[in-house]
Amino acid sequence: MSEKVTKSIVCPKCNETTQTEIYTSINSLNDPELRVRALDESLFKWRCSCCGHQARLTYPVLYNDMKNRFMVYLIPRIERFQLADKELEEEFANLKNINKRLVADYNAFKEKVFIFESGLDDMAVELTKLAISEAVAKKHRLEYVDNGYLSMYDRETNTMGFTFFIGKNNAPYVQSARLEIYGKSMSIVKEFAHKDKKLKGFIKVDREWAENVLYRYKRSKQHLQNMQDENPEKPTIKKQEFEKKKIEIEIVTPDFNKNDK
Repeated sequence: MSEKVTKSIVCPKCNETTQTEIYTSINSLNDPELRVRALDESLFKWRCSCCGHQARLTYPVLYNDMKNRFMVYLIPRIERFQLADKELEEEFANLKNINKRLVADYNAFKEKVFIFESGLDDMAVELTKLAISEAVAKKHRLEYVDNGYLSMYDRETNTMGFTFFIGKNNAPYVQSARLEIYGKSMSIVKEFAHKDKKLKGFIKVDREWAENVLYRYKRSKQHLQNMQDENPEKPTIKKQEFEKKKIEIEIVTPDFNKNDK
């Protein structure tokens, strides 16, 4: 079930202290309304009862979706790759094959929920996003683009789309690609990230993680190429290719905040 606690919050405007209930755990199956409020961020909005000042609260919250078998632990600004919570592990010891992820901001939190509810593999999504971001950076003559999120997935049209925030003004830019790229990413995950899937506790699967896996993939690919060059008489070894196809789209959902990163 969802859990909430009462906290004393000092208003940054009038300095008055008020008592506020905040949710530290959300069970989307038992409390679907909380799921909606978490995704539209209204759950985190706060209003001072003394002066009316409004703000968005930032605090750790655990999101639990047993229907889609995933958990997302939002811990603002956390930098650790892995978090093993003994108490949580014991509480959910009987649950197998649960994706447990660690995120550091609201946009990443909403993206993970969207990914798993869509039945996608977030590791393959991160690899796909990395490839698409490189194409976007090249198109806009930028050194790199690292602020982006999955915002559309449509099996009928065989596409998935990403919203990137680019330039000095973090202007939203939407780029989509055929699902074949996602399929290639899945192949890379199966070969080079199988150990990551077996890790216990909550892990952070983000751009840094994707860059690490892609490095392993490219190193292996280069190794195979070197072997082929040294033994040209042997049959050519079939290798994976990480394609970068893209098309434009106009539909974007869910809504991400360009000020969150």
